[in-house]
Amino acid sequence: MKYLFLDVDGTLINYKTQLPKSAKQAVEKAQKNGHKVIICTGCSRCEIEARAMDLKFDGVIYGNGCYVEYNQEVIFHRPLSLEQCTHFVNWCNQRDLAFRLECNDGMFLSEGYEEKSKEARYKYIYGHGEYDPNKPLPPLSRHMISGQNLLRDDVNKTAFILKSYQDFLDAKEEFKDMTVDTWGGKGELALYGATRAKGFDKENSIHLLLDKLNVDPKDAIAFGDGVVDIPMFKACGFSVAMANGNDEVKNAVDYVTDDVDQDGLYKAFEYLKLI
Repeated sequence: MKYLFLDVDGTLINYKTQLPKSAKQAVEKAQKNGHKVIICTGCSRCEIEARAMDLKFDGVIYGNGCYVEYNQEVIFHRPLSLEQCTHFVNWCNQRDLAFRLECNDGMFLSEGYEEKSKEARYKYIYGHGEYDPNKPLPPLSRHMISGQNLLRDDVNKTAFILKSYQDFLDAKEEFKDMTVDTWGGKGELALYGATRAKGFDKENSIHLLLDKLNVDPKDAIAFGDGVVDIPMFKACGFSVAMANGNDEVKNAVDYVTDDVDQDGLYKAFEYLKLI
């Protein structure tokens, strides 16, 4: 039996939040063969549920490591404190940065987020290239709530739209009591900044879960495509990068499979004889 830790965006699904048929088949066949599948993502529960992937996972790690659940039992949860959330909200408002608070039960948006985030969402979905405001964007999901309940103590992770890379650098200086990073889909574009509880990432959350289950890391396999997944690779006995990852990601793994949209996950499962 192997424990399979899957990043979501760019690994299990593409950046348009589409689940390739082959990826769904790979997960279901692996589980039928007795392997355990745990998603390990920056998303929170509401985002995963909104995507309606019609898959059942044995465990979940949300917020890049701040929430761990296995067989529907909460193993660990470290949200931002109310004070940290308030600090973040006030800082973003002062700089007129659109932001969102990512909680398990909903995504809470700053006023005007939908309009102010259009260019970042466009580049996240379509990748490099000139922003075309006439090109369609999917509507915001029903779990996204604008302008309400922004001072909270249940935030797994925040995200804010970068007007420039300097916003990210300033955030690292401002929020010394949090982990601050940046992300942006294929090619690691710096589109968003993000904060979460300090000292927690995909690596230590996987270690925590494996210790709880008394599983040797050599029986764990990590699959990812982003720099944020590199800690996850370190926690597992074997690691796989998607071809849509950049060179830093590919150089950090044991095996590189094809692009998420070219049946990469299924091919990796076949290579590893999981299916």
